[in-house]
Amino acid sequence: MKTIGIIGGMTWESSAAYYRLINQEVGRQLGGNFSAKLILVSANFEEFDQWQRAGDWPAIETAVDDMAQSLVRAGADCVVIACNTQHEVADTVAERLPVPLIHIADVTAEAIQRAGFRKVGLLGTRYTMERQFIRGRLKERFGIDVMLPDEEDQRYIHQKIYTEFSQGIFSGSTRTRFVSIIEKLAQNGAEGVILGCTEIPLLVQAQHTAVPLFDTTTLHALAAVDFSLSKKTIAG
Repeated sequence: MKTIGIIGGMTWESSAAYYRLINQEVGRQLGGNFSAKLILVSANFEEFDQWQRAGDWPAIETAVDDMAQSLVRAGADCVVIACNTQHEVADTVAERLPVPLIHIADVTAEAIQRAGFRKVGLLGTRYTMERQFIRGRLKERFGIDVMLPDEEDQRYIHQKIYTEFSQGIFSGSTRTRFVSIIEKLAQNGAEGVILGCTEIPLLVQAQHTAVPLFDTTTLHALAAVDFSLSKKTIAG
């Protein structure tokens, strides 16, 4: 079993989900009292929030790189950034790592391809929806077209992520609006929808809508388990 290195704390709610999902899957596959070998370094999300607001992506890159390198020094055999938005700096961080960085967009794209889909919607922070590190990668590397919610819905999603989800608030009224946004995307041609913020799956699950959902948190966590148990390799 290889050791998984997790960059967490963005937010701690989703980091806790990663920890649970990874250990549950290791136990399911191996049985008995098996649990995952992992190392977690946890960030102060307030710092990242301020850097994002200021557009200071170099500061984010430096912080993520420092955490990734610390995981390697501690014995991690791979690195997982437990946050969609911070994948803006994933490629440059990965270039300096002596171990694989498991990219959240790649494992999501593989799931979309397995479903036979070519056009999907994307929900996430404003940075994830506007920038190219997820949707551009899906198009360029996997031929998957990505649809975004309209401007009003994008503002709503971003606000709820930073004013509710990051503080552990997951309300029924917010879920209703998110499901409506998901179903609007499907009505406009999306074959499925990416839950492209690691907190959104804590709000919306498959039982809440008939639209196929791609839960990046679960997909990412399971890919880390596959690597740990040597069931797959990660291409650079």
